[in-house]
Amino acid sequence: MLKPSRHNIIAPLKEGKEYIIVNILSGNADILSGEELAFLNHPNEGNYPNEFIEKGYVADPQKEDLDYRLKYIEFLEEREKEEMQLFFVPTYACNFTCSYCYQSGYPDKNLSFSREVTDAFFDFIGQQFAHRKKYITLFGGEPLLSSQSYKESLSYFIEKTVARKLDIAIVTNGYFLEEYLDILVPGSTREIQITLDGTRDMHNRRRKLKNNSPTFDKIVENIDACLQKQIPVNLRMVVDRENMDDLPALADFAIEKGWADHPLFKTQIGRNYELHYCQNGKSQLFNRLSLYQELLGLIKKHPQIVRFHKPAFSVMKFLQENGELPKPLFDACPACKSEWAMDYTGSIYSCTATVGKPGEKLGTFHPKVELFDEKIKNWQQRDIMHIEDCRNCNLQLICGGGCGSIAFNQNQNILSPDCRPIGELISLGAEAYFK
Repeated sequence: MLKPSRHNIIAPLKEGKEYIIVNILSGNADILSGEELAFLNHPNEGNYPNEFIEKGYVADPQKEDLDYRLKYIEFLEEREKEEMQLFFVPTYACNFTCSYCYQSGYPDKNLSFSREVTDAFFDFIGQQFAHRKKYITLFGGEPLLSSQSYKESLSYFIEKTVARKLDIAIVTNGYFLEEYLDILVPGSTREIQITLDGTRDMHNRRRKLKNNSPTFDKIVENIDACLQKQIPVNLRMVVDRENMDDLPALADFAIEKGWADHPLFKTQIGRNYELHYCQNGKSQLFNRLSLYQELLGLIKKHPQIVRFHKPAFSVMKFLQENGELPKPLFDACPACKSEWAMDYTGSIYSCTATVGKPGEKLGTFHPKVELFDEKIKNWQQRDIMHIEDCRNCNLQLICGGGCGSIAFNQNQNILSPDCRPIGELISLGAEAYFK
């Protein structure tokens, strides 16, 4: 017996007279009139139009369940072939004092790490992930610090990535970046992620040195230097209610600098949120939906923003750019699957959200290799098939269960969902990109 698909996501468009229907399992999306939606929900004598059936908006539940399981198997097989991102934290120390740092309470902020740790790290990943394509991302703290002994240690680490023909990426505040540009190989440096929280005055208010000195101008110089050396830059703006209105000015700045049109320049908007704790007051923070509502409002007033940054609005950016929907997402959390994080103490963690956090360690690679198998298994089995609250949710194949670390912080259970407002985001995205 045919029934409306349990994976249909139906969201109203702004005028309220039309609706967008998205079905990730069948890979289709359409605009429906109110009459068509009513017919989908209440067919005439159970007879559905052939187009509804062909597009998977109406399906035999048993056949749909089989398709779901086959695509789950395909997802698992493809994930096993994915390139792994291996994060390494050489220090939790930082030369900045950002207003929203979630690591400021972390202990043991070293200013050096040994070559023995570096050697052990590369030996471990060479054995543990021998048959997987992989690359390294330096994370912190701030991974690019300026002391001589630290620079020698990090230079040795970078030389090892080159010797082993592993690409490298770096997440940095960008202040001391120019001191490392000579040892970064353009062809094997994936990207440098650098944060600017707005134009000069706003950024300097939020992201200053520990002696309260400004940082904007030096970071801008280093972004220019990276692009001149053909090293890709991923510019990140961390937003909350304090700096959101500065986004149009930052877009104008990037366009004027020529960054926005550079083939090696891309952007991301990072939501300032309470990961473990947050120094900023909660009243300053956006939730996921309010962030995108604010973005859409700004884009309407300042359309040049899209030239600088094009928000995802869930799957709508992908649909607009590719003319098709992405594949079903059975798991949005890469932790212990295609992502691991390790640090200078020889400790192993699941991801960047947990690395260095007390109580989150999953083992060690130095001074000896030891893996906490039960903890690792808990992360590795996390997907929508193992999260009970996801099983009957029509949003599951876009949401993918969300972030495991946030879910654990909220519910004290990794196998719980970090829910996303998918329907609302799709509606906003339809307004932004399909008018």
